[in-house]
Amino acid sequence: MPPTLKPSFSPPLAHTSLTSLLKTQLASVDACILEKMQSPVALIPQIAGYLISLGGKRLRPLLTIACAELCGYKGKRHIQLAACVEFIHTATLLHDDVVDESTLRRGMCTANTLWSNKASVLVGDFLFSRAFELMIEDGSLDVLQILSKASSTIAEGEVLQLTSSHSLELTQEMYLKIIEAKTACLFSAAAEVGAVVAQAPQINQKALSQLGRSLGIAFQLMDDVLDYTANQEKLGKKIGDDFREGKVTLPVILAYEKGLDHIFWEEAFKQEARDEKSLTRATYLLHESGALHEAKALAQKFAAKAIDCLNIFPDSSLKEALQNLVYLSLHREA
Repeated sequence: MPPTLKPSFSPPLAHTSLTSLLKTQLASVDACILEKMQSPVALIPQIAGYLISLGGKRLRPLLTIACAELCGYKGKRHIQLAACVEFIHTATLLHDDVVDESTLRRGMCTANTLWSNKASVLVGDFLFSRAFELMIEDGSLDVLQILSKASSTIAEGEVLQLTSSHSLELTQEMYLKIIEAKTACLFSAAAEVGAVVAQAPQINQKALSQLGRSLGIAFQLMDDVLDYTANQEKLGKKIGDDFREGKVTLPVILAYEKGLDHIFWEEAFKQEARDEKSLTRATYLLHESGALHEAKALAQKFAAKAIDCLNIFPDSSLKEALQNLVYLSLHREA
């Protein structure tokens, strides 16, 4: 059995939250984002502002700020770098929605639905470019190397997903490689640059990089589970969108490997589209095979690894809030 979170963890309300601890810093990040997304081309701030205004959890910029301050940083560089991380993330969302032909994000119409695929892709390109400008303004080659590498790795993950995620031949190993590139690498980079600007020892930088990576994988694995189990209103998109789009995620990989109704899975993923009847059958098989439970257990394993990465840091409200952030990645409905 994979390790689970320590029994000392209690419901989120019993713990200090990162957003309350870092409220002032997050307001500065939002102000920086607002300033840096401006352009004389009106459509750019319109689309960028729309997507950013949808909210979201701001997990990646939160990691940058929290990890910098966990390492004792007292300056302001982490504010601009947190905005840079959010621009990279927002750019990938714009591109993802075009590739996936998504119509909803966080319960609202996607930018490509409201404007167009072309506009979304180009504004995504603008945000990537703006992110690189912010890296250059920071002036650290180490920061530039970490975030530029993350950007290229995300693109590689997107292409890898595009070419292999619709095949039942996709293995657990390959799938984890995809989500590590597509999702976890930006979590890792966001945490690591916080430690870098604080000039933390290498062991601390490495620990926080690993914290981000493990948290990112756990977060994505829970997304895979929630796509079949969440409350649709809270999830902000249709339940079963991954299945409808023909995406083979970890729960499907696990169910297929168990040999439970191979014919159904093979027929379903041969189709151009999958209907509600097929989704109902798929959801039943995912529950019956234990695949959803196993996927969640693997997410718990990575969450436990993330928490272990914090062991080298002294106890503090910030450390506790980071631990709670990991806890929340597993205990959420959207």
